[in-house]
Amino acid sequence: MNTQNISMFKRAIAVLGLVGTSAFFGLPAVANFYQKSSTQPVVNQTIQIAQSQDIVATATEAGQFNTLAAALKAAGLVETLQGDGPFTVFAPTDKAFAALPEGTLQELLKPENKDQLVQILTYHVVPGKVMSGDLESGMVKTVEGSKVNVKVSNAGVMVGDAKVVKADVPASNGVIHVIDTVILPSN
Repeated sequence: MNTQNISMFKRAIAVLGLVGTSAFFGLPAVANFYQKSSTQPVVNQTIQIAQSQDIVATATEAGQFNTLAAALKAAGLVETLQGDGPFTVFAPTDKAFAALPEGTLQELLKPENKDQLVQILTYHVVPGKVMSGDLESGMVKTVEGSKVNVKVSNAGVMVGDAKVVKADVPASNGVIHVIDTVILPSN
């Protein structure tokens, strides 16, 4: 299988994963679809942007996701995240990407590393629209295919090794939760 076929295959899997969104809502870490009590620890800062914009436009307009926008373009995922969704994106800031080991980002953005970049970026996306009030501790299946650990505590919400620093940024096709670290799949 050549690189182009693998990339198309991964996109097809991502789309099929979105079709099965309803199955994922049964996971303990995703949603109960009822309002948690006010004692539930959730970071609830929002970025004020018109909700009529899709996830990519919302992130671009926010001004703190330039690296993520460039990575999405290099990975060929812009159109996917402009689609109907809904999607929940754990979006690393420019500062989070800058904290990667020196040279890592430059290597990932090279065309020959596109498959690895797609894998990392889709690991930051969960099918469906999951608001912070619906999060519970547990493992959540990502669009990439593997699971990420979500931990909700008095200290806030952690997704893998990343802390949610802003939650519930609205978009027309989902929601963005801003994280302070790029999370990497275990493989």
